[in-house]
Amino acid sequence: MYVFDQKQNTHSKEDGAMVRHASLFSQLIGLFSRRTFYGLVFRHGSERYSKGFSSWDHFVAMLFCQLAQAKSLREICGGLACCMGKLRHLGLKAAPNKSTLSYANAHRSWQMFRDFFYETLEFCKKTAPARHKFRFKNKLLTLDATTISLCLSLFPWAKFRTTKGAVKLHAMIDLKGNLPAFATITDGKVHDVKAAPLVPIEPEGIYVADRAYIDFDWLWSIDQKNAYFVTRLKRSIKWTRVISHPVDKSVGLRSDQEILLFAKKTNEKYPKRLRRISFRDELQARTLVFLTNNFLLPADTIAALYKARWEIELFFKWIKQNLKVKSFFGTSANAVKIQIWIAMIVYLILAIIRERYRLESSLSQLLHFLEVNLFEQKSLVSIFSMNSRRMPTRSLGNDNQLKLFDY
Repeated sequence: MYVFDQKQNTHSKEDGAMVRHASLFSQLIGLFSRRTFYGLVFRHGSERYSKGFSSWDHFVAMLFCQLAQAKSLREICGGLACCMGKLRHLGLKAAPNKSTLSYANAHRSWQMFRDFFYETLEFCKKTAPARHKFRFKNKLLTLDATTISLCLSLFPWAKFRTTKGAVKLHAMIDLKGNLPAFATITDGKVHDVKAAPLVPIEPEGIYVADRAYIDFDWLWSIDQKNAYFVTRLKRSIKWTRVISHPVDKSVGLRSDQEILLFAKKTNEKYPKRLRRISFRDELQARTLVFLTNNFLLPADTIAALYKARWEIELFFKWIKQNLKVKSFFGTSANAVKIQIWIAMIVYLILAIIRERYRLESSLSQLLHFLEVNLFEQKSLVSIFSMNSRRMPTRSLGNDNQLKLFDY
């Protein structure tokens, strides 16, 4: 599906062989399967009314926007116009006009880019690490949502509050590689738990979420699919203790209990026993109470699982700080969703590169390297390889440095 080892053109000379590389941007675009992309174009009919500006050209332009950190449509179109010789062999015949790109953002199907994100994700799963940091082999996933604020006067469709607009990015992270296993975009007023039924549940998987996802209909559906959940217990939920188990208070545990829901409505939704674990966090001087249907793992492991939920918060923070998801190049819902989905694709590509070449650099460093070297004609690996050579040590009296004054 994807080809990583690009074939390079080699030209022989009398003094040796010289290898020429395409630009880094060309090599990155070469990672994508155009056959898969055009299959999605045909499925969604994305070029039914297009006039010369193909879906692939649109994708390349918006990918350039994210990688080059463009601040406007003018920068996107101008940046591509300056480098057409390096992109022509990829099918981009001419740089788009601002009006053409703006129209495509407003009218081309965003669902196509969403599906292309999931196609890219399937390949990412093959390159992800073999397992997470915990000893058990169960799949570990964490679910949350983040709000992306919008100006209500410019985005009147993005209903959130009376004087504020927003959209919500709901995502689920697989902690085996910290890859997004699920994502969807809704209006800002949609509660987090409303997107939970869309999440695919895998047997034996462990799903970690905060208190916003306390919906016993959804939690019961997880239990019925032989999966597990870990969340925090709300104070308003009434429960009764069935049995208590001894705990090691030296690690912060305070209680480990089996409980039943006391209220009639909640008991009808979830009639089985649940596990309630109380943990004291001395660093922040607060007590956390966890709720789970897993009775096999130790109590301190359940607390550590909830702590691992912080990875999705770091994911949202990285997306907002490093990619173009806070300022948009169109005011329609279609334009906003296209830009967010392509930002998610960029995250996946950076993750692929880091795992494929076993790089120690952070994703932020990789993105910065690409930004400043996007049209350099070098090997993709050479840009990310750290220079391990050390400067030779020289004595103070045997250097060849010219001196201004000779004492």
